[in-house]
Amino acid sequence: MTMNIWSAFEPSQLINFTIIVPLIGAALVLLLGKQPNLREAASITTAVVLFTLVLAVTDNTFNNVGMETTWVTLLPGLEVAFSVEPLGVLFALVASFLWIITTIYAIGYMRGHNEDNQTRFFFCFALSISTVMAICFSDNLLTLFIFYELLTLSTYPLVTHAGTEDAKHGGRVYLGILLSTSIAFLLFAILGTWVTAGTLEFTPGGIFNSEHSGNVVALLLVLFCYGIGKAALMPFHR
Repeated sequence: MTMNIWSAFEPSQLINFTIIVPLIGAALVLLLGKQPNLREAASITTAVVLFTLVLAVTDNTFNNVGMETTWVTLLPGLEVAFSVEPLGVLFALVASFLWIITTIYAIGYMRGHNEDNQTRFFFCFALSISTVMAICFSDNLLTLFIFYELLTLSTYPLVTHAGTEDAKHGGRVYLGILLSTSIAFLLFAILGTWVTAGTLEFTPGGIFNSEHSGNVVALLLVLFCYGIGKAALMPFHR
């Protein structure tokens, strides 16, 4: 039944919908900000719709239906593009399902504690889920990098939601570590990969081979590891 809802659309369109639907949900949260019951209903409904979308994507994946789409071509071989592969689908399934659970929990928590700025919280929550979907279905490192940065920015208000000095300090540390490591390490790892391999596309079996210098590949690996600040590797683990 779930699959039939989306069967009228092209498989490639489903990728766009997984990114756009949370954005629509974010807009609804803002529009209904002064009506908490409708605002929360919009959040839960959007989360459920997204999960059905990801189920449809999963069904296509199991049936070997190719799904890919390109948003922008910056240079030949350098695109903001998306495609579906099993590991990305797995992460999307987990994230979209947990959005339903965490939204229900957050509603009870926010109301139970009479939290301020609840509309802002649910708005940013929806934005972050949109970026997560884009990351799950990224076709290349450039797309991954762009939405990784957007994820950091969209989750900053969630980190500082309490509005206390401790929360604001934690938010500054959060932004400082994630932005500095991604720019200092991840960006250079991506540039190094482009120069070395001539492509940024995620490819089965990898894009490096015996012709590439082992030392260069090892250096790029270290840069990638420390460029993902959310991995919390020492000394960037606060």
